[in-house]
Amino acid sequence: MSAAFRKAAKARQRPHRERAQPASRTKLGLLEKKKDYRLRAQDYHKKQNALRALQKKALDKNPDEFYFKMIRTELKDGVHVIKQPKDEVTPEQVKLMRTQDIKYVEMKRVAEAKKIERLKAELHLLDAAGSAPARHLFFVDTEREVQEFDIATQLDTLPELIDRVYNRPTIATLQRETLKGATDPAHLKKLAQQRKNQYDLLRQRIEREKAMFVISQKIQTRKDLLDKTHKVKVKKETTTGPAIYKFKFQRKR
Repeated sequence: MSAAFRKAAKARQRPHRERAQPASRTKLGLLEKKKDYRLRAQDYHKKQNALRALQKKALDKNPDEFYFKMIRTELKDGVHVIKQPKDEVTPEQVKLMRTQDIKYVEMKRVAEAKKIERLKAELHLLDAAGSAPARHLFFVDTEREVQEFDIATQLDTLPELIDRVYNRPTIATLQRETLKGATDPAHLKKLAQQRKNQYDLLRQRIEREKAMFVISQKIQTRKDLLDKTHKVKVKKETTTGPAIYKFKFQRKR
């Protein structure tokens, strides 16, 4: 009964309204109410607590402290941003890795390897640029023999043919048989140029085969990284090799 009476009494009472901003103070904006003050006070104390925590952290800081984010972050517009690592890949490698599959790259690499073997079989790597210099040792017994040593006499050939590493006939062969092959200087120069072009082609194919091998390794490494197994990077990626990771050993069932 009392509850019903209180409810009926409230229905007839004058509604409570908070005081508005006086007309003389309208230029100051809305009058702050208790709920507005509470929010403003909470925000103020929150900021003061944060400042006190930062001040305490700065006072307790060890001057010899080091952690890797000191060197792995940079300041951009007043905000610390973690530096993104740059992959050591050439634009050609990126383009090929995005458009081709590892099977295609491996197929092209095998084709290049076969062409290299075919060229090597044709050229025999004679007078190849960058090849190791040939060594031919002669043994004598006395110092006098060393002083009187003549390499043309020892090899039984002409002095003009000493620098050759191939097709170096002896004097007896030259006297017994007639000279075969091209003898015209212009023709010999043309043959030398053709041989040089073949060696340049061989060098380009070897470099291309190495690049294909590096690309296939990098694609395979990126596929292996899709595994959720815990791994640690051992070596960074370079233009001549993929990154090396050490995976946690897991026993297979």
